[in-house]
Amino acid sequence: MERIGITGANGFVGQALTRALLNAGAWPVSVVREGITPEPGFETVHIGSLDSITPAAFQGCASVVHLAARVHVMNDAATDPLAAFRAINVDGALKTAEAALQAGAKRFVFVSSIKALAELDPGRPLLETDVRNPPDPYSISKAEAEVMLQAFGARTGLEIVIARPPLVYGPQVRANFFNLMRAIAKGMPLPIGAIEARRSMVYIDNLATALVACAMHPRAANQLFHITDGDDPTVSELARRLGVHLHRPARLVPVPARLLKTLGRLTGKSAQIDRLTGSLQVDSNHIRDVLGWRPSHTLDAGLAATASWFLASGAK
Repeated sequence: MERIGITGANGFVGQALTRALLNAGAWPVSVVREGITPEPGFETVHIGSLDSITPAAFQGCASVVHLAARVHVMNDAATDPLAAFRAINVDGALKTAEAALQAGAKRFVFVSSIKALAELDPGRPLLETDVRNPPDPYSISKAEAEVMLQAFGARTGLEIVIARPPLVYGPQVRANFFNLMRAIAKGMPLPIGAIEARRSMVYIDNLATALVACAMHPRAANQLFHITDGDDPTVSELARRLGVHLHRPARLVPVPARLLKTLGRLTGKSAQIDRLTGSLQVDSNHIRDVLGWRPSHTLDAGLAATASWFLASGAK
């Protein structure tokens, strides 16, 4: 049974990946910080931090999937946010790759973000070959980590696989997707009825099976993959489809995008409005062509499972 190390195994994606690896006949090794207890029944290795990680964490692992990261921080109190992101997302990733190599692992899967490439598409779906143009400290750190890990792999022979998901949703989702479900469930009017911008997304279990392929498929070596459901709804369509599964029709107000952008400038929220009204479509044909991967869940199935969890959780 192939052993696969997972950093950040206790997180949203890590828990789904652990289950997917078991289903694929692999043995997940959860590498988490001291004091964190992942799901019972799984092999766990505790570390102090990525700074102190050693090869012992990955003993016997054929591959390592690196999920641990400093993610978006609302109202970031760091004096130098970029330095704070780099310390974990760049330096920490390189130290983890070095430890994996010294432990004898052959492959290192770095879970990046589509934001390492761009925040909006250029009028067509983003390709893996597009030039990186990260928009903020978080995405800059992810882009830098991609480049430095690829260089590390070229020097050492460690197979580097980079996975770039867009928005990830599913049961236990938080942040903006959760807030959208809550607004729909409460019957709040949403000024997005006229927004035709399209969004690529990936359901959590689809992402997990793709990461399994990144870790185990021979043809994944040294590849960079975008991972999506392959169904890119408009912002308004997403809200309507969520409303169906939440059993509460979304109350969408058709405010023109131009007016929303004007309001954004007046309120100092132009960046948020631009993200809302701009498209972010991602081409994920490469992983399908190279690895033969296909999402196991449709967008509607993923939305249904997410909405069911939300309703069962009693979230308000």
